[in-house]
Amino acid sequence: MTRNASILAVGSELLGTTRLDTNSLFLTGELEAIGYRVVRKACVGDGWRDLVTELSFALSRAPCLCVTGGLGPTEDDRTKEAVAALLGLRLVRDEEILDWLKKRFRKRGREMPEVNAKQADVIEGAVVLSNRRGTAPGYLIESDGKTIVLLPGVPWEMKALFTESVVPHLTSGGAPSGIHRRVLKVVGLGESAVEELVRPVYEAHRDHEVTILASGPGEVQLHVSARGTPGEAQKELDILEADFRSAVGPALFGRDDETLEGVVGNLLKNRGLTMAVAESCTGGMVASRITEIAGSSAYFLGGAVTYADGAKIEVLGVSTATLESHGAVSEEVAREMAAGVRRRLGASVGLGVTGVAGPGGGTPEKPVGTVHLAIDAADGTRRHERLVLPGDRSMVRRWTTSAALALIRGWLTERGGIH
Repeated sequence: MTRNASILAVGSELLGTTRLDTNSLFLTGELEAIGYRVVRKACVGDGWRDLVTELSFALSRAPCLCVTGGLGPTEDDRTKEAVAALLGLRLVRDEEILDWLKKRFRKRGREMPEVNAKQADVIEGAVVLSNRRGTAPGYLIESDGKTIVLLPGVPWEMKALFTESVVPHLTSGGAPSGIHRRVLKVVGLGESAVEELVRPVYEAHRDHEVTILASGPGEVQLHVSARGTPGEAQKELDILEADFRSAVGPALFGRDDETLEGVVGNLLKNRGLTMAVAESCTGGMVASRITEIAGSSAYFLGGAVTYADGAKIEVLGVSTATLESHGAVSEEVAREMAAGVRRRLGASVGLGVTGVAGPGGGTPEKPVGTVHLAIDAADGTRRHERLVLPGDRSMVRRWTTSAALALIRGWLTERGGIH
């Protein structure tokens, strides 16, 4: 049976332009997976009247309410107090929590600030959810047929508390039937091209929801869902994924939390290979994406941002004659950049990136968006790709990073082994 739930994010900063509520996205997926239908999401500021009013309304819409934020030590953290007032319950100081807080601070070489003591005040009758990642406990309250879950606003604290403590409570009756989702990720194809490739698949699976979304320059996502218990849904999703992989081919590089840079890193690591990058128009963005992955030092030796022609010559050994004959944005220079950085750093493969990101600098022969990518590998592999990309400077640069990583991935996957 599907149950309804509401989600409320607390914090005046969420009503401005500097902070985005991402917690509700996570909670929606988790609730759907255990048989809940989210009927309302809202953000509310820290003001007492607004907070109590919104809590009351959210509880009127659904028997389950998940609240994030407002459990900290400062004066404007009032979620716990507002819920207690709304339900007519007292706040009681928990000496064990207070002692735990003091010890936590002492482990960091500090005494606990007095303001943190309020985090040891618990709602009478509530189940206290121990927060091993932060100082704010969570709470689970059952009252008049309603279930209220209070969670810290810090995402990594909130996620751990919900999956470890809240889900077991909400699913105590066994594995429920819910909606389970999977995201399949494609690189190097536009939305319309992906649509044409996968149309036969989703026409054959009309009982499953499929959505095609652009996820950024150069990448597209397929969002698929299946209903059932976790085991049932995963079997359905495995079938769907296999069909989509068959339709899209090697452009489908990963799923869910996998990233293109993470996939490339795993391929390099599993093959015992290393890489180095020489960048011009992307200004280090390719290297930045690669090093976003923890442990990337096992396969990424380094990079060179050689923006000026002189840097290409001095750092990478690009020929002056090549630059004069073909220009910095050319196949020939991209190839020499890849070979130069590979030799300079002793990598298994070098990647060269050069282009016209704009808004100026374009010519009829090399319009804005013209990009040349090249790889030079120690095994003798030489590859080049020319692209003419759409969009402004930011889009061209971001698209180029995805295309460059896709080029490396293509070479790696052809060597055999895992994808």
